[in-house]
Amino acid sequence: MRVAMIASEIAPFAKTGGLADVVASLALALERDNQELSVVAPAYRSVLRGRFELEQIGRKLSVSVGGKPADATVLQGRLGRRITVYFIRNDHYFDRESLYSTADGDYLDNAERFAFFSRAALELFRGRPLDILHAHDWQAALSIVFLKAQQHLYPERRATKTVFTIHNLGFQGLFPEPDWHLLDLERHWFNPRHLEFYGRINLLKGALVFADKITTVSPSYAHEIMTAEQGFGLQGVLRDRAGDLIGILNGVDYSVWNPETDPLIPARYHVRDLSGKHACKGALREQLGLADARRVPLIGIVSRLTTQKGFELVEQVLPAALAGGKFQLVVLGAGEPRFEEFFRRLTGQHPERLAVRIGFDEPLAHRIEAGADFFLMPSLYEPCGLSQMYSLKYGTIPIVRAVGGLKDTVEDYDPEKDTGTGIVFERYEAAALENALSRAIEVYAEKPRLAGLRARAMEKDFSWERSAAAYAGLYRALVL
Repeated sequence: MRVAMIASEIAPFAKTGGLADVVASLALALERDNQELSVVAPAYRSVLRGRFELEQIGRKLSVSVGGKPADATVLQGRLGRRITVYFIRNDHYFDRESLYSTADGDYLDNAERFAFFSRAALELFRGRPLDILHAHDWQAALSIVFLKAQQHLYPERRATKTVFTIHNLGFQGLFPEPDWHLLDLERHWFNPRHLEFYGRINLLKGALVFADKITTVSPSYAHEIMTAEQGFGLQGVLRDRAGDLIGILNGVDYSVWNPETDPLIPARYHVRDLSGKHACKGALREQLGLADARRVPLIGIVSRLTTQKGFELVEQVLPAALAGGKFQLVVLGAGEPRFEEFFRRLTGQHPERLAVRIGFDEPLAHRIEAGADFFLMPSLYEPCGLSQMYSLKYGTIPIVRAVGGLKDTVEDYDPEKDTGTGIVFERYEAAALENALSRAIEVYAEKPRLAGLRARAMEKDFSWERSAAAYAGLYRALVL
């Protein structure tokens, strides 16, 4: 099958989070499944200035944005052995310091930027055979809307089937009604059954309405987004499309995240010999200036510091927990100023027990996964999550809330049966998180049980091959 993925970011070329990693890893896994695949993304500044081998293919594109012509050139890169990555270049729209926003908020012309990107992506494939168009998140949603709502503009695409993947329903591409003219869509599509959402334009909603199939990044999340608690106002639309909504769990790229081969950690190890993990723990403590408190566990966090990731609970629980001296904590991340300041303030009070690094540091993220005993993810909601799957492979026991992909990948530890792969709690409450931390401290003190828990965790397999096979099966079912 001939598949085109359209996404606003793809690793290693441009990345703000998990979307880029997932698009790249899924593409590589589909290549191994012998799919004929290409990817389209914007030519951001990080693409243009990165050390990538890019070729200008000599093709120019011209599309309408708000009734005015907007032009692009096309750059071509490679991923894997034979995946072509096309980059839509328009420096006015994409040659900026960051992808979507500044410290002051989202770029005010994001509707225009991604309307242009979606139009240009469709124009790129004009005249080419294409079985599947697979778009990711709100930034690429209009490619499906344009294709389905304006079939007269793309007659050669009538047989092309469309798949839309929701990576996080909390981000929908909402814009004020006066931006409608930028989409060059007929006015009658601005209504509650299509792209109108409480008086605003909702780009993601448009893809939910028009896509042939909708996927999410875990089975549990597919069910959760049809509820009022996690539907973000679109639960009714998703319930209407329930027959076409499928949850396919994201996978992990074990060529990057594997303690047996990881070049970014001080010592490598495997499930039958954990001496390297103990060395990684000591090196991490030394690097971050923590006391050599060998009798207490080291808990790691690598995350966006946001409400979604559960930091309201952490804010309530952590001061007293650290004062008790029963564990140490390492935090790597950035996000809401409130939580950044919380961790900075708490670090000054407990410098031997808490180490915080604001920002993102890929090597340090690997060292935390390898050196920590536990990994904390108390999310309010979590479409899939990758860090808990990394943690399992590194024998770093996840402490997670039973939500979304966390629920699908971590089995709660049962001390009576001696089963499970992590510590799982249900309620989004401070008391529930406190109890989970207490359970982790208890199992850490029982070394034989901890060893069994680690072994079960490290033997779990969440490789991309299973996920890619599910997507390939979905593609085939649409085309046949």
